Amino acid sequence: MKKILIGILLFSTIAKAQVPTPSKLSVKPLLIKGATVHVGNGYVFKYADVMLRNGQIERIDTFFKDQDFTVYEIINTEGKHVYPGLIAPNTNIGLNEIDAIRSTRDYNEVGENNANIRSIIAYNTDSKITPTIRSNGILLAQLTPTGGSISGNSSIVQLDAWNWEDAAIKTDDALHLNWPRMHVQKGWWTEPGDIEKLQVDKEIKALDEIFSNAKTYCSSKPDILNLKLEAFKDIFSAKKKVFIHTDGAREMISAVQFMQRYGITPIIVGGDESFLIPKFLRENKIALVLIRTHNLPSLPEDDVDLPYKLPKILHDSGVLYCIADVGAWQQRNLPFQAGTAVAFGLTREQALMAITKNAAEILGIDKNYGTLEVGKSATLFISEGDILDMKTSKVTRAWIDGREINLDNSQKQLDKKFRSKYFGE
Repeated sequence: MKKILIGILLFSTIAKAQVPTPSKLSVKPLLIKGATVHVGNGYVFKYADVMLRNGQIERIDTFFKDQDFTVYEIINTEGKHVYPGLIAPNTNIGLNEIDAIRSTRDYNEVGENNANIRSIIAYNTDSKITPTIRSNGILLAQLTPTGGSISGNSSIVQLDAWNWEDAAIKTDDALHLNWPRMHVQKGWWTEPGDIEKLQVDKEIKALDEIFSNAKTYCSSKPDILNLKLEAFKDIFSAKKKVFIHTDGAREMISAVQFMQRYGITPIIVGGDESFLIPKFLRENKIALVLIRTHNLPSLPEDDVDLPYKLPKILHDSGVLYCIADVGAWQQRNLPFQAGTAVAFGLTREQALMAITKNAAEILGIDKNYGTLEVGKSATLFISEGDILDMKTSKVTRAWIDGREINLDNSQKQLDKKFRSKYFGE
């Protein structure tokens, strides 16, 4: 009851603030002048100019010779930084508003096999959380369902839209599975023997039966439509990815070998113990979505700093990875999750790649997003300081597909309200 009351109070507070109206594409081309441009692929241009036209990046250069700027809107950004829009993989932004209120949680379906579930149709573009995320440069997100053995299909959206159809960048990009855990906590209720292993084997056998039936179904012309099996068609044709959520080294090896039997190369989400098997991951071309560097290690005997060091370990091992946070509200800390890895070995540009270029490659949207390159989407933002450093990071302007978005949000409005009360500002 206490949680419900708190949730109602919180909901009534944030409900007073309106989500900013989605922006429109400017007819006039734009020139961002004199900034430090972080391309997102490891390169940095100082005192560079970025030209935007028709929603795309037209040109990036340190010197424009004999260029006519009369038709451009010019933004002077000397001393500031320009970054590609950050990407939040594996999130429930727009699927969850308040944890304490069940009616605002739309990311977890009942049942073990939810292969036909599509997260995109539940996406709420009027979420009060989304504007707070955009204020820290996160402009793209992968909406991911949870729960069950097979959770359903994620989709990738841009975070400034009227509805989910407008927001969608890539619908049903991946099917998400929760791999059975081999480490089951023991207690007085457990029986002696290998009951835990038997349970894991039973769950894997159930998954095997689902995949086997799905492959048979997809290779035939069935008379009756089966939505759960129909969802596997794009997986076997490699048009859709498979994301497997697991942390243990044994589980990762088991999951990869399982998927290889069906000709699938999965992506691992979690990967706490990936430091134990970097060679296996690299040789099998397995990419990882690391969940939270701001965390404690999985086992008490592990190095307490291991989660901070893991990005550097994977980078040096040649394993493709990106960094993600959890939930919805916490996504605003995504750049700082990457920034922590800088203190433990990564360079700033390598850490930036973990939330831009690498994330775009893993999600399959790198053709248009993830880096600032000519011909790609003009999805970027301006910061007065280092976006990876919470002390200096301050996003002042941002664009999605060339549309400048409104960075106001409920938290900024409350800050302004009470500053005026106590400080007269």
